[in-house]
Amino acid sequence: MAQQVRAIVISGNGTNCEREVANACRLAGADVADIVHISRLLAGEVDLNDYHFLNFAGGFLDGDDLGSAKAGANRLNSAVIAGSDQTLADSIRAFVAAGKLVMGVCNGFQLMVKMGLLPSLDGDHSQTTTLTFNDGGRFEDRWTYLKVDPDSPCVFTKGLKGIYLPVRHGEGKFVTESPGILDELESRHLTVLKYCDADYQAPTMDYPLNPNGSSAAIAGICDPSGRLFGLMPHPEAYVHRTHHPRWTREELPEEGMGLWLYQNAVTFIRENLL
Repeated sequence: MAQQVRAIVISGNGTNCEREVANACRLAGADVADIVHISRLLAGEVDLNDYHFLNFAGGFLDGDDLGSAKAGANRLNSAVIAGSDQTLADSIRAFVAAGKLVMGVCNGFQLMVKMGLLPSLDGDHSQTTTLTFNDGGRFEDRWTYLKVDPDSPCVFTKGLKGIYLPVRHGEGKFVTESPGILDELESRHLTVLKYCDADYQAPTMDYPLNPNGSSAAIAGICDPSGRLFGLMPHPEAYVHRTHHPRWTREELPEEGMGLWLYQNAVTFIRENLL
């Protein structure tokens, strides 16, 4: 077991992309990619310590009734694991402290932000950013061009310049608690992904290239370690050329661009955690 790359994808309470995420982990080279319902973690039947890569999948946690992933964040912060005095949030923070990887996609990104796992500029896990209603006031389901910050510490985007991924969300507009938070994110190169033009050159606030009006065109951020990463676009939805909307009209490589993020994660684990 010690030499296996082990990924876990948490399901339940409204997630609906867990199978795609687990598939992406396996295609990227993970030896194990378990889909685990949150109830099993809370019952103490599954231990996060047995894994290297924690995935929060997209979906509609609790129907987004209190805002995207807010109820889910409250649950993780307060629910105690059976047979212990730890909340599941405590277990996740211990997982992070052990140098392991966490990625949240769409609703998973919203969850990480509202738990304070991102951006965690001072390591105190207090919420300083959020994801709110799209400027257009409607659900967006479209493909987006994303510019990667080459100077970011993000493990997942190492060596990448730009990627093309779909979004599907109603609350994807990234905003910060204060202008100072945004300035710090920018200066520390934690704004990993930005909505951009088709040449992956210039970030844009123009709709529909920027589908939600995110501050500074931000589509994804990481924490200062680069090991925690959240993004609104769905990398698990483009891991094979046939997932591309124009795959019958364009010459494309077999692997979809989204798979690159998972491959970087697996490489990091093999080089640093095994």
